[in-house]
Amino acid sequence: MAEIIEGISPTRMELLKLGRRIKLAEKGHKLLKEKRDALVSEFLDVVQRVHESRDRTNEKLAEAFRDLLMAQAVMGSDAVWQISQVTGQEIKIDVDTMNIMGVKVPMIATEDVKRSMIDRGYGFADTSSKVDDAARNFEEAIGEVIKLAEVQQSVESLASEVIKTKRRVNALEYIVIPRLKATAIHIRMRLAEMERENFTRLKKIKAAIEAGEEGAEAGTA
Repeated sequence: MAEIIEGISPTRMELLKLGRRIKLAEKGHKLLKEKRDALVSEFLDVVQRVHESRDRTNEKLAEAFRDLLMAQAVMGSDAVWQISQVTGQEIKIDVDTMNIMGVKVPMIATEDVKRSMIDRGYGFADTSSKVDDAARNFEEAIGEVIKLAEVQQSVESLASEVIKTKRRVNALEYIVIPRLKATAIHIRMRLAEMERENFTRLKKIKAAIEAGEEGAEAGTA
């Protein structure tokens, strides 16, 4: 049996209070279990999105690096490096949050980072088509990285909330509710014991009174 809660007087008033606390704890336990299950379901959905996003990101980066190596092979590393110095791009990112089951997760928005060959700032007469392919794939990879960052942070936030909610469910299920019920049982037993003691005491008092009355009657006679 679970440990009882110390410091509670064995009275009927306390027993009533414990009954209300048990009902409230059981209701909270039920609601938290529902929340935990919903969070786990949402967490698994986001985990799947993380895997898919990571696969797309890795695939796009692999394509970009293959094209970059091809461009370096055709034009030389120095030439490709010089082109990279004029193709910088400022990327503006807007970060907001949304609420999922009481958990704040990020929403990351950005403008389209893909550009045309002209917008990249280099001429195409003296460049390999692999430079264009590499630039396009790297720009697309940036978009995938931003999406991956969003879902990765979401899954971390949801995982943290799942763990916290699971701990609260377990605390109620294995500690709080058992202790409340054990204390209620203890009080019932103590009240029953007190009633038996009172009944025994009353019987003794009654017997003493009756014995006294009989002695008085015998003396009178």
